[in-house]
Amino acid sequence: MNQRQRKKLSRQLFAAILAGDTARVQAALRAGADPEQGDSEGTTPLYVASVNGEAQIARLLLTAGAAPDAESSGLGSDGTPLCAAACWGHTDTVRELLAHGADPNLHEDHGSGRSPLHWANIGPHLETAELLRRAGAADT
Repeated sequence: MNQRQRKKLSRQLFAAILAGDTARVQAALRAGADPEQGDSEGTTPLYVASVNGEAQIARLLLTAGAAPDAESSGLGSDGTPLCAAACWGHTDTVRELLAHGADPNLHEDHGSGRSPLHWANIGPHLETAELLRRAGAADT
């Protein structure tokens, strides 16, 4: 697959995620879209799905090979998928990320920022915070 095709598939994947269209996400992945390929600013597909609370789409991306702890670096979209989901109280998405191996104690900003539990507590998103604690998140 050439670079032009990869970019087109990547744009299709991001558009489908933003639309919350699971079928289009599946189609893009089947066509060869890279579940880890960030956009031109470094925002990852999994981060977009997580921050928008798209648990089913997050599951598809994770199953297709997206790393659960890969940090996104896009402008206004920086951080880990788990922090993004926890920040907005997207409990189902947090559950999916944890089920696929996301580290509940991984701080964003390459270890120097907030943890998922910190974001959930700020919300306050009590159910999300409790889920993270049950997964081993430390109150630090």
